[in-house]
Amino acid sequence: MADESPLIRSLRAAVAAAPGDVPLRLHFAELLLAEGRNDEAVTEAAVALQHAPGDAAARALMVRAMGLPAAEDPAPAPSTPAPDGSAPDESAPAPRASSSFDWDAAEQQVQDLVGPRFLEDPQAADGDGTAGDAAAWDVDAPGAVRLADVGGMEEVKDRLEAAFLAPMRNPELRRLYGKSLRGGLLLYGPPGCGKTFIARAVAGELGASFLTVSLSDVLDMWIGASEKNIHDIFETARRQAPCVVFLDELDALGAKRSRTHHSGLRNVVNQLLTELDGIASGAGNEGVFVLAATNVPWDVDIALRRPGRLDRTLLVLPPDAAAREAILRYHLRDRPIEAVDLGKLVKATEDFSGADLAHVCETAAEAALLDSARSGSVRLITTKDLLGAAKQIKPSTEPWFAAARNVAMFANEGGLYDDLLAHLKRKRKL
Repeated sequence: MADESPLIRSLRAAVAAAPGDVPLRLHFAELLLAEGRNDEAVTEAAVALQHAPGDAAARALMVRAMGLPAAEDPAPAPSTPAPDGSAPDESAPAPRASSSFDWDAAEQQVQDLVGPRFLEDPQAADGDGTAGDAAAWDVDAPGAVRLADVGGMEEVKDRLEAAFLAPMRNPELRRLYGKSLRGGLLLYGPPGCGKTFIARAVAGELGASFLTVSLSDVLDMWIGASEKNIHDIFETARRQAPCVVFLDELDALGAKRSRTHHSGLRNVVNQLLTELDGIASGAGNEGVFVLAATNVPWDVDIALRRPGRLDRTLLVLPPDAAAREAILRYHLRDRPIEAVDLGKLVKATEDFSGADLAHVCETAAEAALLDSARSGSVRLITTKDLLGAAKQIKPSTEPWFAAARNVAMFANEGGLYDDLLAHLKRKRKL
């Protein structure tokens, strides 16, 4: 624009050159707001939120740009003389900013809405798939989550049942065939696809306590303390048997010792191997079920996958169509939506992880909220908002499959990644 200052022009060009630079865009929006260009500042803040959802600075700037009430009343604007030169009428009410939004009126408009309304009758969705992690040595009681609460993913459930759960549920058959009440299972796959939730569901199926272990629970600065932490965790699980010990991010906790330069980390892996074998306990690991999850199984020490330890693996892929529908229903259940066509949305989100689907719902909600704030009238979230959000967001699973493809093709010793190879062939990614 001709009336723009050189600084504004320069910043506009810089933002265009680096659209993903959120701090730069927010600085540009602050300058626009200082010059009274509230609508432009709102637009820039909205774009910043698309790149960084939940950014507190971007949200605060948008609130100020839209003229929403703050915690304290702002200082009154300086008086401006009337066109005829007379003093302004101090008693007259100040003109209301065109971008202000009446939140009380908005609440009255939506207070009668009862739940989200889909094109078809919504099905109840139990469980949120975001179970909180247990603190170190703090064992959760047997939970109510079951595999039936996991939407879709029938192939994963069938394999869990056949390879892991069925022998544990049938003590007579187990005794007949000499099957020990212990086991280890490694879940691997792209991030954000529900490995932790599945582990909790397995614990629920077994009626077992649940103990989550991550690297931060184990590592200690003192020599020998990390190994003692590993031992104490497994001793706690043995006392609480039946108990599921869930090793989260196994690639960090059990990284390949050949690539580990720090002796402390190598000792942690050695201690973990000892505990998995039950050597440190005279009673062994009877009743202790070890589940582990990783995004990069090729970085896990091969000794951890020896028979008798984490000798069974299960590929957890992005949610299938039924699972995507269940996840979308959950994330839209408390939002004001109108005639959402879940069929179209499910087709548009193939290969999206559960975290990606949550991001789609959040982005669509932000778009509808911004439109409502600008127009001063509440509107509901529509299929168009959700499809637009899905189009903007790329599946976060794509980089993982790009890296996993090389491993499946050239490092599949012993058929460790046959499941992954079969999936890539079905998707024609080889």
